[in-house]
Amino acid sequence: MTRLSVEMLAADAPEPITSAGHAQLGIAVLAGIAVIVLLITKFKLHAFLSLTIGSLALGAFAGAPLDKVITSFSAGLGSTVAGVGVLIALGAILGKMLADSGGADQIVDTILERAGGRTMPWAMVLIASVIGLPLFFEVGVVLLIPVVLMVAKRGNYSLMRIGIPALAGLSVMHGLVPPHPGPLVAIDAVDANLGVTLALGVLVAIPTVVIAGPLFSRYAARWVDVPAPEGMIPQRPSEDLEKRPGFGATLATILLPVVLMLAKALVDIVIDDPENSVQRVFDVVGSPLIALLAAVLVGIFTLGMPAGFSRERVSAVVEKSLAPIAGILLIVGAGGGFKQTLIDTGVGQMILDISEDWSIPALLLAWLIAVAIRLATGSATVATVSAAGLVAPLAADMSTAHTALLVLAIGAGSLFFSHVNDAGFWLVKEYFGLNVGQTIKTWSVMETIISVVAGALVLLLSLVI
Repeated sequence: MTRLSVEMLAADAPEPITSAGHAQLGIAVLAGIAVIVLLITKFKLHAFLSLTIGSLALGAFAGAPLDKVITSFSAGLGSTVAGVGVLIALGAILGKMLADSGGADQIVDTILERAGGRTMPWAMVLIASVIGLPLFFEVGVVLLIPVVLMVAKRGNYSLMRIGIPALAGLSVMHGLVPPHPGPLVAIDAVDANLGVTLALGVLVAIPTVVIAGPLFSRYAARWVDVPAPEGMIPQRPSEDLEKRPGFGATLATILLPVVLMLAKALVDIVIDDPENSVQRVFDVVGSPLIALLAAVLVGIFTLGMPAGFSRERVSAVVEKSLAPIAGILLIVGAGGGFKQTLIDTGVGQMILDISEDWSIPALLLAWLIAVAIRLATGSATVATVSAAGLVAPLAADMSTAHTALLVLAIGAGSLFFSHVNDAGFWLVKEYFGLNVGQTIKTWSVMETIISVVAGALVLLLSLVI
């Protein structure tokens, strides 16, 4: 970014709500993040409350009037929920429909019937990546880990050889590929093109998941050789096997929003005329809201009806899918409020100035900030929304492709080294029957590989795009 472009951005930026200099703003940022980290890790306070209090602390340390800080936080929370809240809700409905109808089981069983021996780790990556597209990470873990345990037990496979590829597929989708909450929030924060981000995210995700999944699992299986814990292996009810949607219909439903969003991105590139009627049609059908809404509506007929769902059952599935995401929506919204507080206090302009003086690449800066917040808070979502707020001003002078890569750099950094302050760490530990050391050798190392490989691929792509 040139000095001229920085000065132009400064001229266009709104007046900060404080007159603090760079040193005070830097202290305010560190203090605000420290408050968030301390509340989450030490006092075990919910991330929503921690982000809210951290935003107020940031404004106070920056010397901003408290009423203006509250206004900034509220505006950021509202705009973020308005931007991604409906998308998160639609994704949750689709995921719940997929799980309750037996569609997820159908995909799992169909692929496993055609896989065996050395191909099994690759099959687990494929299963997790496909299933992971519409599901939150925790939901995907709960859904897939029992399958992993059954495959390992019945096929006499090493648990890590099967489990690591499945976890890698879920984690990569969670961090790099919309419509997951983290990428969606980052896209909204830096005003990136969702279709381009999705396309580049898939491009980065494929080699990343191969390296962190099937390839790394060879070493993980040697380091930690444990059997599948008997108490965790589920027994599926036989009556569910007779009422499941077809494999093709289920797969088509899952991939429908992805295809629509990618089609919009392709049409935008090929036609590149906002007044063109074809492009305008694809701008509508390929928008995230319409794409996900279409998948949900199609899913009622392709997933719900074959499973014998009545209208009342469909309504109940929708209702049950929305309750668990309340916390996620609040965290994401509070992250948007924290971002807006950062911008309104002038931290965004400070980041612009510092990045110009240090000559540090914006993508590397975004990755490093996300890594630091991830290590401190243990939350990939908190790391994503906070880092996106800090580096959002850097996107103002970027091309469409590089803005998308900025989102991916943040997502990659947010996955770095999951450890004891991450709920996912304990989820994996308990499901696999591991101790803390074994979980670090497998899960934590896998997450680090994903973060480093994806970050490196993003930097390489930035040199050729």
